[in-house]
Amino acid sequence: QVQLVESGGGLVQAGGSLRLSCAASGIIFTFYAMGWYRQAPGKQRELVASITRSGNTNYIDSVKGRFTISRDNAKKTVYLQMNSLKPEDTAVYYCNIFPETPSWGQGTQVTVSS
Repeated sequence: QVQLVESGGGLVQAGGSLRLSCAASGIIFTFYAMGWYRQAPGKQRELVASITRSGNTNYIDSVKGRFTISRDNAKKTVYLQMNSLKPEDTAVYYCNIFPETPSWGQGTQVTVSS
């Protein structure tokens, strides 16, 4: 069964940067596209970025040019580099296989102060 452990969140001022990591186990990592998702208070969880097995990426419009998703297949890890953070990026961030499965990790809190 897939296990996902997110890390790297924190409190940052607007304009700052964070790098999130997600370590996966229990799957053959190279078989799957991966995604970063987020859930802000009072809102539904949404897909933020995805990366295919071959490294092709896709982003929602609100993070294009600011966020970069990447993966290290040897380490079974997917990353999300977040630059120029805005208060509206505040959320719990999760990774998961893309399309998502029911196996969610604990997430990592990102809080951006204005």
